[in-house]
Amino acid sequence: MIRKFNPEKFAVSRRLPPLNAIRAFEAAARHLSFTRAADELNVTPAAISHQVKGLEDWFGIKLFQRRNREILMTEPGQMLLPGVRDALDLLESSVQRISGSDGGSELRITCMPSFAAKWLIPRLVHFRDQYPDIDVLLSTGEGLVDLEVEPFDIGIRSGPGNYPGLNVYRLFDDSVFPVCSPDLLVGPKALRSPDDLAGHTLLHDDYPVGWAEWLVAAGVTTVDPKRGPTFDNSAMLLQAAVEGIGVAMARHALAFSDLQAGRLVRPFPITLASDFAYFLVHLPRAADQPKIVAFREWVIAEASTYRAEQDAG
Repeated sequence: MIRKFNPEKFAVSRRLPPLNAIRAFEAAARHLSFTRAADELNVTPAAISHQVKGLEDWFGIKLFQRRNREILMTEPGQMLLPGVRDALDLLESSVQRISGSDGGSELRITCMPSFAAKWLIPRLVHFRDQYPDIDVLLSTGEGLVDLEVEPFDIGIRSGPGNYPGLNVYRLFDDSVFPVCSPDLLVGPKALRSPDDLAGHTLLHDDYPVGWAEWLVAAGVTTVDPKRGPTFDNSAMLLQAAVEGIGVAMARHALAFSDLQAGRLVRPFPITLASDFAYFLVHLPRAADQPKIVAFREWVIAEASTYRAEQDAG
């Protein structure tokens, strides 16, 4: 005998707070700010405060301590947050799988300004050709960005590779060496040996490996490694070298296109390795998003081609 399925027999009554209140709580906890949570969710700070207050009334406990212009999480709030975050991540993942959405066609990338200008942007046309439906929004800055808080999908950074809580992909290592305009290789002050640097302006940026280390490696003791102007942007440093203002200590990845085009030359072959490398990072939960996969695989392939060209050169 076949018995008819009765869904009411297996019905479960879920005692859950409103989803909007949960979203407001998670955003406020992540930012520790009702104002920034409101900006993220496109509502007013008063609406966030109201939702959080409603959630606190629902639980009968305080989730935040209000202190003038700042908020702090209480112990119950800290206990609630991990479960809320996991639940929202799971819900988002399920929605994306069902809808076929990858979170939108916009891919938000944070990157160092010099690397963006000298390495990434000249290659982005290749990505656009392969993925015309993905619009890249590129934001530049030197400081590290918290991908849990800031609205970015992918970060590209130069450093030692210690990025806890993120999926990390090493793109290529870094190295430094002097570069200059071809004009500095001719004339009465032509650069023929490292000692000739005494007659030229040294150009600097804030990279941790610079002229002091290179001059030691070259065995030069007659040149002051500190003299000359310093630039806070490595792309400007290289442009100053292109204009013949002086000799720059350059990173290979940033100087590569100028060297290939002949705008810059290497007056000396001595190269210093760096403990820094270039890395692509993203949140683990975003690993399978189609737009993330597309860009990650593309940039890893571009990095492989660059390394081959670097070795050949």
